[in-house]
Amino acid sequence: MHEIFLPREVFEEIVAHARREAPVEACGILAGNNSRVEKYYPMRNTDKSSEHFLMDPGEQFKIMKEMRHSDLQMLAIFHSHPYTPARPSEEDVRMALTPDVVYLITSLNDVDNPVTKGYFIEEGTVTPVPLRIGDESNDRL
Repeated sequence: MHEIFLPREVFEEIVAHARREAPVEACGILAGNNSRVEKYYPMRNTDKSSEHFLMDPGEQFKIMKEMRHSDLQMLAIFHSHPYTPARPSEEDVRMALTPDVVYLITSLNDVDNPVTKGYFIEEGTVTPVPLRIGDESNDRL
């Protein structure tokens, strides 16, 4: 996956989720096909922390089942950084155990201008992934 495409309404949904949950990190799963996100599944951060997140295993199981039923693939794992930039922390890199997905991070460090970035994180290596938000003709973020 060389880039990921988020429809504007999905992008707005993840930013709204991040703002609602602040100061706790928001988290969720983005699903779709062929690098195009079709659905956002907001999750509960069971750690209720501003520095890390943990998804509820029961919620994850339910969502994975729904994705299979809908012929969707997990494309990205989302979480927010309420006070830090939109780049993976050391803990994010250490805990990135799901292969072949983009790790999407929204920073609320500047609450009026949230920043969202995507990364591949595999075996400790972090690689930026271009995001396209909006319609097919939009520029990358």
